[in-house]
Amino acid sequence: MTKRFLSLAAAFLLPFAVYAQSSGERKSLRPEVKDRRFISTAVENKIKEVSAKISDPKLRWMFQNCFPNTLDTTVHYSDSTGTPRTFVYTGDIHAMWLRDSGAQVFPYVSLCAQDPELAKLIAGTINCQFSLICKDPYANAFNDGPIGSEWENDYTGSPISPWVHERKWELDSPCYPIRLAYAYWKATDDTSIFGEDWLNAMELILQTFTEQQRKNGDGPYRFLRKTDRQLDTKAREGFGHPVKPVGLVCSSFRPSDDATQFEFLVPSNFFAADVLKKAAEILLSVNEEAELAERCVALADEISSALKQYAIVEHPVFGQIYAYEVDGFGNCYLMDDANVPSLLSLGYLIPSMSSDPIYRNTRRFVWSSCNPYFCKGFAGEGIGSPHNWTNVIWPMSIIMKAFTSEDDAEIAACLKQLRDTDAGTGFMHECFDCNDSGRYTRPWFAWANTLFGELIVRLADSGKEYLL
Repeated sequence: MTKRFLSLAAAFLLPFAVYAQSSGERKSLRPEVKDRRFISTAVENKIKEVSAKISDPKLRWMFQNCFPNTLDTTVHYSDSTGTPRTFVYTGDIHAMWLRDSGAQVFPYVSLCAQDPELAKLIAGTINCQFSLICKDPYANAFNDGPIGSEWENDYTGSPISPWVHERKWELDSPCYPIRLAYAYWKATDDTSIFGEDWLNAMELILQTFTEQQRKNGDGPYRFLRKTDRQLDTKAREGFGHPVKPVGLVCSSFRPSDDATQFEFLVPSNFFAADVLKKAAEILLSVNEEAELAERCVALADEISSALKQYAIVEHPVFGQIYAYEVDGFGNCYLMDDANVPSLLSLGYLIPSMSSDPIYRNTRRFVWSSCNPYFCKGFAGEGIGSPHNWTNVIWPMSIIMKAFTSEDDAEIAACLKQLRDTDAGTGFMHECFDCNDSGRYTRPWFAWANTLFGELIVRLADSGKEYLL
């Protein structure tokens, strides 16, 4: 099928319009072909291949709607300058989060070797991400151009660039582009993405991580917003609660964009240590930048050592577990949030952690009533977030439970719950009420949609189609 790169206006034309192609008795909810942002032969072939392995009609229909959702509705690709650039909406918010965009296109990376145009689109995403980091390494979300934002009056210690949509410092934000770039490089051997923007971005990322270890005081970044929502601003004149500098990196906000209570966000520090090792491999193998690679490894080792010393706590029910947040003084917050990286998701982001007995204990803790953001109701069970109202479940948490499970019965239960809580829409949502899945937020949330598709593809490719 011929690739199509569609105009910006087409993105707003009924992104989920029903068209004639049917899936059993259900009509596809994908945009009409002429309105899709991008068409990949490899992705379309994968949809057909995996669909043939799904015996449940509704699950098959949901997969067909969800897996291509990022490509269908959110990507804005250009190669007019000779260098691919792809700006990726998070869905119903027309801005590019470094985290969301990196996660949204990640499930397509394994198909790049079969589809050169898809490879260019993902290379364009990486190029765009690193160019935006060069504009502001503290920002979490960007505009497609210097157009300003509703949040431009936030006080963050320095003027906010008109390229920035929001300037919340989230440690995981620069980690996602590194994860994506590494996976893309391994899948394609394409080194074109590791040019000047990549090197400049890595220098800025290392500088920012080091500043946020706060060994020399609070550093240049702070965050204050005029708001009645406590989780949208920071204590202590914007610096957050004090930390003891022990080698961990502060994150002023969580992946939910909510403010941290204790600045050392444990899942994000694990993620940072992992991607720094990946960055070092690229810098050494591709760029021959030994000194920069050594700095990445040294910082990763320092973070990992500090996690062993400060992130592990003794729980009265589950034994040794990882805290969600710590401050280096001995204080900790025992919870988990559904947004990724979360404690639960560490087995997905860093597969080697799956065998870690402390992670296994933590996994049992977060999926229990001991986690204040776990809930169970008539519609299902899962993890929510302070970001939403009480007693909600994020489908993303159920997806992460399935990704990190080795138990077929547990995976099957997750699939059933995902299948039964879409409120008849055929898509994932940000969250739903644990007692009424018809009460949900964000009908167009591309990250959750594509992540669900990634789960189905993994099960089909790993010989577990009997669960589908």
